[in-house]
Amino acid sequence: MADTTAGTFTPAAPSVSGPMVDSDGTPLKKSLARALRRQKIRALLLIAPLLFFVLISFIFPIGDMLFRSVKNEIVQNTLPRTVEVLRDYDGEGAPSEFVYAAFTRDMMVASEKKLHTRLGSRLNYEVSGISSLFRKTGRGVDDIGEEITDAFVALDPAWEEPATFARLLGTAEWIDASAAWAEEKNEAGRGFEKLPPRFQLAPGISELLPRTADAYKAFADTIRSEDEDSALMEDPWNIVYISLHEDLKADPTIAARVESADTALFTTAAAADFPAISTRDAFVDIDEDWGDAEVWRTIQTFSPAYTNGYFLAAADLKKTPDGIVAVADDQAIYIKLFIRTMILSLTITGTCILLGYPIAWLLANLPVRTANLLMILVLLPFWTSLLVRTSAWKVLLQQQGVINDTLVWIGLISDTGRLVMINNQTGTIIAMTHILLPFMILPLYSVMKTVPPTYLRAAKSLGATNWTAFWRVYFPQSVPGIGAGSILVFILAIGYYITPELVGGTDGTFISNRIAYHISSSLNWGLAASLGTALLVIVLALYWVYDRLVGIDNVKLG
Repeated sequence: MADTTAGTFTPAAPSVSGPMVDSDGTPLKKSLARALRRQKIRALLLIAPLLFFVLISFIFPIGDMLFRSVKNEIVQNTLPRTVEVLRDYDGEGAPSEFVYAAFTRDMMVASEKKLHTRLGSRLNYEVSGISSLFRKTGRGVDDIGEEITDAFVALDPAWEEPATFARLLGTAEWIDASAAWAEEKNEAGRGFEKLPPRFQLAPGISELLPRTADAYKAFADTIRSEDEDSALMEDPWNIVYISLHEDLKADPTIAARVESADTALFTTAAAADFPAISTRDAFVDIDEDWGDAEVWRTIQTFSPAYTNGYFLAAADLKKTPDGIVAVADDQAIYIKLFIRTMILSLTITGTCILLGYPIAWLLANLPVRTANLLMILVLLPFWTSLLVRTSAWKVLLQQQGVINDTLVWIGLISDTGRLVMINNQTGTIIAMTHILLPFMILPLYSVMKTVPPTYLRAAKSLGATNWTAFWRVYFPQSVPGIGAGSILVFILAIGYYITPELVGGTDGTFISNRIAYHISSSLNWGLAASLGTALLVIVLALYWVYDRLVGIDNVKLG
């Protein structure tokens, strides 16, 4: 409507009925959401390199450590057939012949791939002596079943030809491809690196000859992966002949149903008398321990893909076929090491506080020129190798070292009463306090530098003594620096292993020394991972307690 009372025309204000839009007609709400989304993507791209670095250097290694502490796939992967048939084993006496037959197949593959030694090392962590048992067996397993192989060859020399089993068990396409590969290899000579064709079982052969097909496929795949050769050119293992004998013995009519150019061979073999063999006796002949139920129960106990055995070992316990038991007293070391690590780390942290607090106070209150000179002395250890500093303490602390010689010279101790300060907890505390002291001084100094000196003067002007002014005014403001320095020193101390190893002896070593030993020497990475995981949990628990008592928000670096 228009106002006409004064003879002028005034247009009415337009009514807003639709959503607000920006200059290009896009709804304002949608435009703002789009801008906010772009801002978040830009921020994510900015932090992506740091996030990627943290994932690669921190999160993934910790995750891998946690996984290794329960990972136990080596038994299952190395002895798949044995693990399957051992599920029904009752643990009483030696297992059935069927178990030994499956074990023969697995061990022949494992010995060819050199996996039996790794498996023996893994099981040796649980029962001493199994490692040598597996190594010995790996050298003799190839001879098991030679009587059956010789019997087949005696029936017909064609059984000695690799092509006989290839025609029986492989597809025509695989045979042709393998023959072409062999010709190409002969023409190329040395330096030929092309792998042979992957073996393919003939259709229906697994149903007719299940044991033979399984054994021959394992043989063909192993020859291809380990020797880079074709099964068409290699003599089959004895277990292939044993498996064929078992299949023919189980159902002699199979030979008539086999579609092969060598059907007559199988018919003759099915009707022949073969020498009776026992794979159980063969393994017992290699080593009588294969007749011991404890070995098989150990394999059965540690056959699952995941285990709690490493964590039990970290707690001085042991997983056995009969349940969880405590280890012998002379082997129970990990709980003691954890307790010692906590006590020594707390002691070192307390010592650093006592020594570092007055030094930080001097640095914060002296003139700048003098404080800078002292700060150089504080930082000087960072410019010296950790190994050099630790070795220097070995020279200083030994009974014929500088400190003892000085104490004898000034008459404080006799020559026969020299102090023992090396290869014990005393040496560890002294050397690590010296190494970690700067990590306490720097946080304290940065906090103390922010405390105005006028606070102390104001307290004294109100009648407080020097001690009261310090304790009631200055010290509470320096507590955040103590908290920051304590966390830094404690976490560094709890993970040190070089210094305790060099100066701690048997009484001053930390749990980290055992972790390093299992990683680099015994190669028991599972136990090392479980010890590291337990140490991580302890640190996080102490961190939580500190947060509840002091408050992590009170930790400051200036």
